[in-house]
Amino acid sequence: MRNNNFFLVILLLGSLMTMISCSTRDSPIDLEMASQVVQESDLVSEADAELIESLNFSVANAELKPFHYPDGTTEDRYYVEGDIVFTSEEYRELLDNAVEGIVTRQYSTYNLCSSPQTINVIGYTGGGGYGLSNKMRTSLGWAINNYNNAGIDLNFTLNFGTNYGPYDIVVYRVPNGSAGGSAGFPSSNGAPYKWVQIYSGMDNYNNNVVEHVMTHEIGHCVGLRHTDWFNRASCGGGGESAGGIGAVHIPGTPTNIDWNSIMLACFGSNEDGEFSNIDKTALRYLY
Repeated sequence: MRNNNFFLVILLLGSLMTMISCSTRDSPIDLEMASQVVQESDLVSEADAELIESLNFSVANAELKPFHYPDGTTEDRYYVEGDIVFTSEEYRELLDNAVEGIVTRQYSTYNLCSSPQTINVIGYTGGGGYGLSNKMRTSLGWAINNYNNAGIDLNFTLNFGTNYGPYDIVVYRVPNGSAGGSAGFPSSNGAPYKWVQIYSGMDNYNNNVVEHVMTHEIGHCVGLRHTDWFNRASCGGGGESAGGIGAVHIPGTPTNIDWNSIMLACFGSNEDGEFSNIDKTALRYLY
């Protein structure tokens, strides 16, 4: 039986959640960077690097690489801070909507989902290695329950299948052998980000850890930034770049890091997959 200890310190950018336990944080795994850790910023152009920095994202691990869709096709997209994905157009849209002002607490992006709203989610079950495993399907159901039990004006439905076109969020497996996942932020029209990638290495972890990663990535889809974006303490340090764009403090959340938050940049092997009370406070303020 899962414990319903909800937590989601709202922080928008999704990282490849580094493997870290709530107490010891051993063998940290960076959600967005498990597939390939990039130490330099020479994988993006100087102009792109400036754009990324203007949105409060770290350039150090930014890269332009193929983004895989459930049907096996790819499109080049920018990956920043492990699990955040953008096209050039989406970067510019966030920049256009940005305003100044930042505080070191809980954060969201400037783009949020319209509410009240029903968000229809599909777990992809197709072939080619992109269909969710049985473990992932169970964990996705738990992740959706996290949001529906959080007392917010976003209602989530969940179906499984292959006809993902009409759905608001598509959750699917990427057969790259890594642990973690990736997602992006809401559009300016109030819709959630559509694509949630869950890396195939998550099959090596228990349902609660998979639930944690899925809840985290869906958090990005509705505008949550990493709780510890300013110093990435859950990953051992190395902040995601401070500044005034795209990191909005959520009133009612503390100034110190919530070590139980589901939106910490990195995760561990003993996560329970539930929101913290502060996560719920942040979500209820936004929605």
